[in-house]
Amino acid sequence: MQHVVGITKIRTDHLRALEEGNFDVFSAPVYIRGFVRTYSILLKLDVPQIMAALETELGQTKKFAEPPPFSERQRGAMDFLMLQLSKIDWRKGAIALGAIVGVAVLASVIFVWQHYKKTDPLTGLKPGMYQSPQPASGETLPIPASPTRR
Repeated sequence: MQHVVGITKIRTDHLRALEEGNFDVFSAPVYIRGFVRTYSILLKLDVPQIMAALETELGQTKKFAEPPPFSERQRGAMDFLMLQLSKIDWRKGAIALGAIVGVAVLASVIFVWQHYKKTDPLTGLKPGMYQSPQPASGETLPIPASPTRR
């Protein structure tokens, strides 16, 4: 039993309930169907035949004979949003989102590069004149004092 629990990740009490046909342990038939399908695949049984027999058996139980009621008044904006999000193929959505982000980053880099390419880095710099610290005749440039000449 523990080996099956380790492979299928179905709790021991749920596995025992399935083997005994005690469906009252489960809160919804979706769990029963999923666990029976997983267990049937593990045991290499005829899954369509097992699932058909399960549907017949669930139809005879009082708790799972009919789907739970869901009236139109209970639906809200959040239910609609969750339904739409459940329809998304997240692998394709992640690829599309990555492409959109990549294009946005590339466009931003190009925009910034073009902006800084047009600006002159010397804008606002005032004209300057060289003024020697020592009065010079103007014929030659002043030579800075070297450490050997003092």
